[in-house]
Amino acid sequence: MTIREEMERREHMLLSPYAAFSDQSEGRDHAEPQCDIRPVYQRDRDRILHSKAFRRLKNKTQVFLTPRGDHYRTRLSHTLEVSQNARTIAKALRLNEDLVEAIALGHDLGHTPFGHAGEFMLNSLCEGGFRHNEQSVRIVERLEKGGEGLNLTKEVRDGILNHKTSLTPSTLEGKIVRLSDKIAYINHDIDDAIRAGILREEEIPAEYREILGNSVRQRLDTIIHNIISNSMDKDDIRMSPEVERAMGQLRKYMFENLYHNPVAKREEVKAKELLGRLFEFYMKSPELMPRQYAAMIEAGEKKDRTVCDYIAGMTDQYAIAKFNEYFVPVQWQA
Repeated sequence: MTIREEMERREHMLLSPYAAFSDQSEGRDHAEPQCDIRPVYQRDRDRILHSKAFRRLKNKTQVFLTPRGDHYRTRLSHTLEVSQNARTIAKALRLNEDLVEAIALGHDLGHTPFGHAGEFMLNSLCEGGFRHNEQSVRIVERLEKGGEGLNLTKEVRDGILNHKTSLTPSTLEGKIVRLSDKIAYINHDIDDAIRAGILREEEIPAEYREILGNSVRQRLDTIIHNIISNSMDKDDIRMSPEVERAMGQLRKYMFENLYHNPVAKREEVKAKELLGRLFEFYMKSPELMPRQYAAMIEAGEKKDRTVCDYIAGMTDQYAIAKFNEYFVPVQWQA
Protein backbone atom coordinates (compact mmCIF):
# COMPACT_ATOMS: atom_id res chain seq x y z
CA MET A 1 0.00 0.00 0.00
CA THR A 2 1.40 3.41 -0.99
CA ILE A 3 1.48 6.42 1.33
CA ARG A 4 -1.30 7.99 -0.75
CA GLU A 5 -3.50 4.91 -0.40
CA GLU A 6 -2.97 4.88 3.35
CA MET A 7 -3.94 8.57 3.54
CA GLU A 8 -7.06 7.88 1.49
CA ARG A 9 -7.96 5.00 3.83
CA ARG A 10 -7.57 7.31 6.83
CA GLU A 11 -9.91 9.87 5.24
CA HIS A 12 -12.71 7.27 5.33
CA MET A 13 -11.98 6.57 8.99
CA LEU A 14 -11.73 10.18 10.18
CA LEU A 15 -13.79 12.45 7.94
CA SER A 16 -17.50 13.12 8.00
CA PRO A 17 -19.66 11.00 5.67
CA TYR A 18 -20.53 14.30 3.96
CA ALA A 19 -16.88 15.02 3.06
CA ALA A 20 -15.47 14.84 -0.47
CA PHE A 21 -13.15 11.83 -0.31
CA SER A 22 -10.00 11.99 -2.39
CA ASP A 23 -10.36 8.48 -3.83
CA GLN A 24 -13.90 9.29 -4.99
CA SER A 25 -13.00 12.36 -7.05
CA GLU A 26 -14.59 12.67 -10.47
CA GLY A 27 -11.05 13.04 -11.74
CA ARG A 28 -9.23 15.24 -14.23
CA ASP A 29 -9.98 16.06 -17.85
CA HIS A 30 -6.73 14.39 -18.85
CA ALA A 31 -5.89 11.09 -17.14
CA GLU A 32 -2.48 10.90 -15.50
CA PRO A 33 -0.70 8.51 -13.12
CA GLN A 34 -1.47 8.94 -9.43
CA CYS A 35 1.17 10.31 -7.06
CA ASP A 36 2.42 7.68 -4.63
CA ILE A 37 2.45 10.20 -1.74
CA ARG A 38 -0.21 12.87 -2.28
CA PRO A 39 -3.99 12.39 -2.72
CA VAL A 40 -5.50 14.28 -5.66
CA TYR A 41 -6.69 17.40 -3.82
CA GLN A 42 -3.36 17.86 -2.06
CA ARG A 43 -1.69 17.59 -5.43
CA ASP A 44 -4.04 20.23 -6.86
CA ARG A 45 -3.28 22.58 -3.97
CA ASP A 46 0.45 22.23 -4.65
CA ARG A 47 -0.01 22.93 -8.35
CA ILE A 48 -1.91 26.14 -7.61
CA LEU A 49 0.62 27.21 -4.99
CA HIS A 50 3.50 26.83 -7.47
CA SER A 51 1.71 28.55 -10.36
CA LYS A 52 2.76 31.90 -11.78
CA ALA A 53 -0.79 33.24 -11.46
CA PHE A 54 -0.70 32.61 -7.71
CA ARG A 55 2.60 34.44 -7.26
CA ARG A 56 1.26 37.46 -9.12
CA LEU A 57 -1.51 37.91 -6.55
CA LYS A 58 0.95 39.57 -4.18
CA ASN A 59 1.00 42.67 -6.42
CA LYS A 60 -2.71 42.90 -7.23
CA THR A 61 -5.13 45.27 -5.52
CA GLN A 62 -7.65 44.03 -2.98
CA VAL A 63 -9.57 47.28 -2.25
CA PHE A 64 -7.10 50.15 -1.97
CA LEU A 65 -5.29 50.98 -5.22
CA THR A 66 -1.53 51.45 -4.76
CA PRO A 67 -1.81 52.19 -1.01
CA ARG A 68 0.99 53.95 0.84
CA GLY A 69 1.72 51.45 3.56
CA ASP A 70 2.92 47.89 3.96
CA HIS A 71 -0.04 46.58 5.95
CA TYR A 72 -2.94 46.90 3.54
CA ARG A 73 -4.27 43.66 2.10
CA THR A 74 -3.37 42.54 -1.38
CA ARG A 75 -5.16 39.90 -3.39
CA LEU A 76 -2.61 37.37 -2.07
CA SER A 77 -3.07 38.18 1.62
CA HIS A 78 -6.85 38.06 1.07
CA THR A 79 -6.48 34.61 -0.49
CA LEU A 80 -4.43 33.35 2.45
CA GLU A 81 -6.98 34.68 4.95
CA VAL A 82 -9.78 32.95 3.04
CA SER A 83 -7.77 29.73 3.15
CA GLN A 84 -7.11 30.00 6.88
CA ASN A 85 -10.77 30.66 7.74
CA ALA A 86 -11.94 27.87 5.46
CA ARG A 87 -9.49 25.33 6.86
CA THR A 88 -10.54 26.16 10.42
CA ILE A 89 -14.17 25.46 9.55
CA ALA A 90 -13.38 22.35 7.51
CA LYS A 91 -11.25 20.79 10.25
CA ALA A 92 -13.95 21.35 12.88
CA LEU A 93 -16.58 19.79 10.61
CA ARG A 94 -14.29 16.89 9.62
CA LEU A 95 -14.40 17.81 5.94
CA ASN A 96 -11.57 17.58 3.40
CA GLU A 97 -9.02 20.28 4.25
CA ASP A 98 -6.93 19.61 1.12
CA LEU A 99 -9.92 20.28 -1.14
CA VAL A 100 -10.87 23.39 0.84
CA GLU A 101 -7.34 24.75 0.64
CA ALA A 102 -6.99 24.06 -3.08
CA ILE A 103 -10.26 25.89 -3.85
CA ALA A 104 -9.37 28.78 -1.55
CA LEU A 105 -5.89 29.28 -3.01
CA GLY A 106 -7.25 29.18 -6.56
CA HIS A 107 -10.49 31.12 -6.20
CA ASP A 108 -9.09 34.56 -7.13
CA LEU A 109 -6.38 33.64 -9.65
CA GLY A 110 -8.42 35.35 -12.38
CA HIS A 111 -8.65 38.73 -10.70
CA THR A 112 -7.43 41.67 -12.76
CA PRO A 113 -5.00 44.42 -11.80
CA PHE A 114 -6.67 47.22 -9.79
CA GLY A 115 -9.26 44.95 -8.19
CA HIS A 116 -12.90 45.08 -9.19
CA ALA A 117 -12.31 48.32 -11.11
CA GLY A 118 -10.20 46.31 -13.55
CA GLU A 119 -12.79 43.55 -13.71
CA PHE A 120 -15.58 46.03 -14.52
CA MET A 121 -13.45 47.57 -17.27
CA LEU A 122 -12.58 44.28 -18.96
CA ASN A 123 -16.20 43.17 -18.62
CA SER A 124 -17.23 46.18 -20.69
CA LEU A 125 -14.58 45.56 -23.35
CA CYS A 126 -14.63 41.82 -23.93
CA GLU A 127 -17.36 40.22 -26.02
CA GLY A 128 -19.22 37.83 -23.73
CA GLY A 129 -18.10 39.77 -20.67
CA PHE A 130 -15.40 39.13 -18.11
CA ARG A 131 -15.96 37.54 -14.70
CA HIS A 132 -13.05 36.80 -12.41
CA ASN A 133 -14.37 33.43 -11.21
CA GLU A 134 -14.64 32.19 -14.80
CA GLN A 135 -11.20 33.62 -15.55
CA SER A 136 -9.76 31.73 -12.58
CA VAL A 137 -10.98 28.49 -14.14
CA ARG A 138 -9.68 29.55 -17.54
CA ILE A 139 -6.24 30.09 -16.01
CA VAL A 140 -6.02 26.63 -14.48
CA GLU A 141 -7.53 24.94 -17.53
CA ARG A 142 -6.04 26.90 -20.42
CA LEU A 143 -3.41 29.51 -19.58
CA GLU A 144 -1.00 28.21 -16.95
CA LYS A 145 2.16 26.29 -17.88
CA GLY A 146 2.44 27.94 -21.27
CA GLY A 147 -1.04 26.91 -22.35
CA GLU A 148 -1.11 23.38 -20.92
CA GLY A 149 -3.13 24.28 -17.82
CA LEU A 150 -2.83 22.59 -14.44
CA ASN A 151 -5.22 19.68 -15.14
CA LEU A 152 -6.99 20.05 -11.78
CA THR A 153 -9.77 17.80 -10.52
CA LYS A 154 -13.37 18.65 -11.30
CA GLU A 155 -14.18 19.31 -7.62
CA VAL A 156 -11.49 21.98 -7.30
CA ARG A 157 -12.54 23.70 -10.52
CA ASP A 158 -16.20 23.56 -9.46
CA GLY A 159 -15.37 25.25 -6.15
CA ILE A 160 -13.32 27.96 -7.88
CA LEU A 161 -16.03 28.64 -10.46
CA ASN A 162 -18.87 28.77 -7.93
CA HIS A 163 -17.31 30.79 -5.11
CA LYS A 164 -19.44 33.86 -5.85
CA THR A 165 -22.47 34.50 -3.62
CA SER A 166 -24.98 33.93 -6.41
CA LEU A 167 -23.62 30.46 -7.27
CA THR A 168 -23.69 27.07 -5.52
CA PRO A 169 -20.69 24.72 -5.34
CA SER A 170 -21.32 20.99 -5.58
CA THR A 171 -19.30 20.08 -2.46
CA LEU A 172 -19.52 21.21 1.16
CA GLU A 173 -15.86 22.15 0.89
CA GLY A 174 -16.70 24.55 -1.94
CA LYS A 175 -19.55 26.01 0.13
CA ILE A 176 -17.13 26.65 2.98
CA VAL A 177 -14.81 28.62 0.68
CA ARG A 178 -17.71 30.63 -0.74
CA LEU A 179 -18.68 31.73 2.78
CA SER A 180 -15.08 32.17 3.92
CA ASP A 181 -14.44 34.56 1.04
CA LYS A 182 -17.17 36.90 2.30
CA ILE A 183 -16.10 36.49 5.93
CA ALA A 184 -12.53 37.43 5.03
CA TYR A 185 -13.16 40.44 2.83
CA ILE A 186 -15.84 42.00 5.03
CA ASN A 187 -13.63 41.83 8.10
CA HIS A 188 -10.23 42.63 6.63
CA ASP A 189 -11.67 45.44 4.51
CA ILE A 190 -13.07 47.00 7.69
CA ASP A 191 -9.61 46.68 9.22
CA ASP A 192 -7.98 48.35 6.20
CA ALA A 193 -10.63 51.09 6.13
CA ILE A 194 -10.00 51.88 9.79
CA ARG A 195 -6.25 51.95 9.08
CA ALA A 196 -6.86 54.37 6.21
CA GLY A 197 -9.00 56.66 8.35
CA ILE A 198 -12.09 56.10 6.20
CA LEU A 199 -14.09 54.31 8.90
CA ARG A 200 -14.05 54.12 12.67
CA GLU A 201 -15.15 51.04 14.58
CA GLU A 202 -17.80 53.00 16.47
CA GLU A 203 -19.35 54.16 13.16
CA ILE A 204 -20.40 50.61 12.32
CA PRO A 205 -24.10 50.40 13.26
CA ALA A 206 -24.55 49.13 16.82
CA GLU A 207 -27.19 46.61 15.71
CA TYR A 208 -24.54 44.68 13.74
CA ARG A 209 -21.86 44.99 16.41
CA GLU A 210 -24.22 43.71 19.10
CA ILE A 211 -24.69 40.47 17.16
CA LEU A 212 -21.29 40.01 15.52
CA GLY A 213 -18.88 41.77 17.87
CA ASN A 214 -17.05 45.05 18.40
CA SER A 215 -13.79 44.23 16.63
CA VAL A 216 -12.49 42.29 13.64
CA ARG A 217 -11.31 39.53 15.98
CA GLN A 218 -14.68 39.23 17.72
CA ARG A 219 -16.60 39.21 14.44
CA LEU A 220 -14.43 36.47 12.96
CA ASP A 221 -14.81 34.41 16.13
CA THR A 222 -18.60 34.86 16.19
CA ILE A 223 -19.18 34.03 12.52
CA ILE A 224 -16.84 31.03 12.36
CA HIS A 225 -18.25 29.53 15.58
CA ASN A 226 -21.77 30.10 14.28
CA ILE A 227 -21.08 28.32 10.99
CA ILE A 228 -19.52 25.36 12.76
CA SER A 229 -22.29 24.97 15.32
CA ASN A 230 -25.03 25.24 12.67
CA SER A 231 -23.33 22.92 10.15
CA MET A 232 -22.05 20.13 12.39
CA ASP A 233 -23.12 16.70 11.07
CA LYS A 234 -25.33 18.27 8.42
CA ASP A 235 -25.28 18.01 4.63
CA ASP A 236 -25.01 21.78 4.24
CA ILE A 237 -22.95 24.77 5.36
CA ARG A 238 -25.10 27.38 7.07
CA MET A 239 -25.34 30.14 9.66
CA SER A 240 -28.13 30.98 12.06
CA PRO A 241 -30.69 33.38 10.51
CA GLU A 242 -29.71 36.14 12.96
CA VAL A 243 -25.98 36.01 12.20
CA GLU A 244 -26.55 35.54 8.46
CA ARG A 245 -28.81 38.59 8.38
CA ALA A 246 -26.35 40.71 10.40
CA MET A 247 -23.44 39.71 8.15
CA GLY A 248 -25.48 40.50 5.04
CA GLN A 249 -26.38 43.92 6.40
CA LEU A 250 -22.77 44.59 7.36
CA ARG A 251 -21.73 43.66 3.82
CA LYS A 252 -24.31 46.13 2.48
CA TYR A 253 -22.97 48.78 4.84
CA MET A 254 -19.45 48.17 3.51
CA PHE A 255 -20.60 48.64 -0.08
CA GLU A 256 -22.19 51.95 0.82
CA ASN A 257 -19.39 53.28 3.00
CA LEU A 258 -16.20 51.74 1.62
CA TYR A 259 -16.49 50.01 -1.74
CA HIS A 260 -18.29 53.03 -3.23
CA ASN A 261 -16.51 55.59 -1.05
CA PRO A 262 -14.98 58.35 -3.20
CA VAL A 263 -11.85 58.52 -1.02
CA ALA A 264 -11.10 54.82 -1.44
CA LYS A 265 -12.14 54.80 -5.08
CA ARG A 266 -10.88 58.13 -6.42
CA GLU A 267 -8.10 56.50 -8.46
CA GLU A 268 -10.39 53.95 -10.11
CA VAL A 269 -11.22 56.23 -13.05
CA LYS A 270 -7.51 56.41 -13.88
CA ALA A 271 -7.11 52.64 -13.49
CA LYS A 272 -10.01 51.95 -15.85
CA GLU A 273 -8.67 54.41 -18.42
CA LEU A 274 -5.23 52.80 -18.20
CA LEU A 275 -6.58 49.30 -18.84
CA GLY A 276 -8.84 50.58 -21.62
CA ARG A 277 -5.90 52.15 -23.40
CA LEU A 278 -3.85 48.94 -23.05
CA PHE A 279 -6.76 46.91 -24.44
CA GLU A 280 -7.03 49.17 -27.50
CA PHE A 281 -3.27 49.04 -28.01
CA TYR A 282 -3.02 45.24 -27.94
CA MET A 283 -6.10 44.84 -30.13
CA LYS A 284 -4.21 46.84 -32.78
CA SER A 285 -0.81 45.27 -32.07
CA PRO A 286 -1.36 41.74 -30.70
CA GLU A 287 2.14 40.73 -31.82
CA LEU A 288 3.53 42.80 -28.94
CA MET A 289 2.00 40.44 -26.40
CA PRO A 290 4.09 37.43 -25.28
CA ARG A 291 4.31 34.66 -27.85
CA GLN A 292 1.87 32.40 -25.98
CA TYR A 293 -0.99 34.88 -26.50
CA ALA A 294 -0.15 35.68 -30.11
CA ALA A 295 -0.10 31.92 -30.80
CA MET A 296 -3.54 31.55 -29.24
CA ILE A 297 -4.95 34.10 -31.70
CA GLU A 298 -3.23 32.35 -34.59
CA ALA A 299 -4.81 29.08 -33.43
CA GLY A 300 -8.30 30.61 -33.64
CA GLU A 301 -8.86 32.10 -30.19
CA LYS A 302 -10.84 35.36 -30.27
CA LYS A 303 -8.53 38.35 -30.19
CA ASP A 304 -10.47 40.32 -27.57
CA ARG A 305 -10.61 37.32 -25.22
CA THR A 306 -6.89 36.72 -25.57
CA VAL A 307 -6.06 40.38 -24.98
CA CYS A 308 -8.21 40.21 -21.83
CA ASP A 309 -6.31 37.08 -20.77
CA TYR A 310 -3.03 38.95 -21.01
CA ILE A 311 -4.19 42.15 -19.31
CA ALA A 312 -6.04 40.29 -16.55
CA GLY A 313 -2.85 38.44 -15.69
CA MET A 314 -0.89 41.66 -15.15
CA THR A 315 -0.01 42.96 -11.71
CA ASP A 316 -0.83 46.57 -10.90
CA GLN A 317 2.81 47.59 -11.31
CA TYR A 318 3.27 45.73 -14.59
CA ALA A 319 0.15 47.33 -16.09
CA ILE A 320 1.43 50.78 -15.09
CA ALA A 321 4.87 49.97 -16.52
CA LYS A 322 3.37 48.85 -19.84
CA PHE A 323 1.21 51.95 -20.02
CA ASN A 324 4.27 54.13 -19.42
CA GLU A 325 6.23 52.20 -22.05
CA TYR A 326 3.60 52.71 -24.74
CA PHE A 327 2.07 56.09 -23.90
CA VAL A 328 4.47 58.17 -21.80
CA PRO A 329 7.41 59.79 -23.64
CA VAL A 330 10.84 58.82 -22.39
CA GLN A 331 12.96 61.77 -21.29
CA TRP A 332 15.62 62.45 -23.87
CA GLN A 333 19.20 62.78 -22.71
CA ALA A 334 22.12 64.22 -24.67
